[in-house]
Amino acid sequence: MLLFTGCTNVDETVYDQYASDEFYGTPEGSDVALAALYSQIAGNWGGVGYAGADNGWYDMNAMCADEQVIPHRNTGDWQLDFARLYKHEWLPTDFIVNNTWNWLYKSIFGANLAVARLEAAHADPAKIAEARVARAFFYYLLMDDWGSVPFYTENNITVDKIPQASREEVYNFIVAELTENVEKLSPTKGGAYYGRFNKWAGYMLLAKVYLNAGVYTGTPKWQECLDACNKVSEGGFSLHPSGANAASPNGNKYYELFGDVLPNDETIFAMYATVNIVSRSIYGVRTLYGPHAQTLFGYSGWNGTVVPKDFFQKYNENDIRIKQFRFGDQGAGVNYTLDVPSLDNPGSPPMAGVRGLKFFPAGASDGGGASNDFPIYRYADVLLMKAECHVRLNNPGAAKPFIDAVRERANLPVLAANPTLDDIYNERGFELNWEGHRRQDMIRFDKFLLPNLFRGASPEYRKLFPIPTAALDANKGLIQNPGY
Repeated sequence: MLLFTGCTNVDETVYDQYASDEFYGTPEGSDVALAALYSQIAGNWGGVGYAGADNGWYDMNAMCADEQVIPHRNTGDWQLDFARLYKHEWLPTDFIVNNTWNWLYKSIFGANLAVARLEAAHADPAKIAEARVARAFFYYLLMDDWGSVPFYTENNITVDKIPQASREEVYNFIVAELTENVEKLSPTKGGAYYGRFNKWAGYMLLAKVYLNAGVYTGTPKWQECLDACNKVSEGGFSLHPSGANAASPNGNKYYELFGDVLPNDETIFAMYATVNIVSRSIYGVRTLYGPHAQTLFGYSGWNGTVVPKDFFQKYNENDIRIKQFRFGDQGAGVNYTLDVPSLDNPGSPPMAGVRGLKFFPAGASDGGGASNDFPIYRYADVLLMKAECHVRLNNPGAAKPFIDAVRERANLPVLAANPTLDDIYNERGFELNWEGHRRQDMIRFDKFLLPNLFRGASPEYRKLFPIPTAALDANKGLIQNPGY
């Protein structure tokens, strides 16, 4: 005590800011700042992540489309949220809607922090650009789902004061951030940049934003989308080869695109997953009836996701992509029926519905999921975007080689004539199902509101999700989307 009371010089040197600037300016420190962003993309349980576990962004966007749904079972299994999504009856209080909103705003807070730290430390410009592109990615997902959203780029504001920006304002911010930063990104493919925004993933994101510009702003940007796709092509990507492969559970090399480590020839941007360590892939175990999964994987399935009959029946029987589906008699008393009589009241029988094994469990796996990485963006999508842009620019002859390449890889004949928009829409469904693009495609092609086997035509306002009730309570300045 005498030592402390005898000290009269209370001046101190503050080290934390100095150390922070020094640290985030180093290659190791800048990678730490970026790792926090990529951990949000990977996510895990609780609705966190792009396609990590369940009850989050992937489910919200995939199950409101026509490619998959989890019906409530007449045995009492499964919550009704998934059925409500498919029937376009979701609510502002729904668990999945709230989860997705919270995940994206947590990610934006982290991106703002990373940008601020890296800029203050005068870090490598490529690393600063990477953080800004990642932030644009999160805002793109928000703007795509909700339209006008709370917008901020600095974390010096409380939730109740964050202003709401129009969809067009957020779109313009995203385009500006990408066009200013993508060229600064590393051109490296694979290695340390597997699963990170390199130059090619940045241009892919820009292409996706331009692809839907007409939906977001009323002004299409087909030529700009085509130009961005051409920049991606400069990265040297190609379609991963198909062909019989006895080692593949689905019998074809094509399915290596959805395995444990994704091939660099076609994969542009991937979400990394290793079950029980970083995220997880649940889509194989979640779809199969318990005993059937036990036979195939050695652990019980969740008996959840099914493929609606009208989507499944569009596939040609010679298409290698039909091998991902399991239907009919599977042996040992398991027989998946095409028809699903009910999604919610009273629900469907346990073995109703076609099952999807595009993401056949790979790597380390157990009853909680597997280690399949997730292809956020891949080159087949680029080719189909090029085809769409050419058709919409009244040049269908230039579109044909791109869609034909995807079809030939799938063991289908080339188109007999130049492609129509319906040809491209259907091919996107066949090729990209269960990869998180379908809602967006259905809206862009004016298919999203059409009736299906479980509901009538939907009202226009269902093209956007409602701002969650909890967010409206936290920020009284927010205006709810029309219709809710």
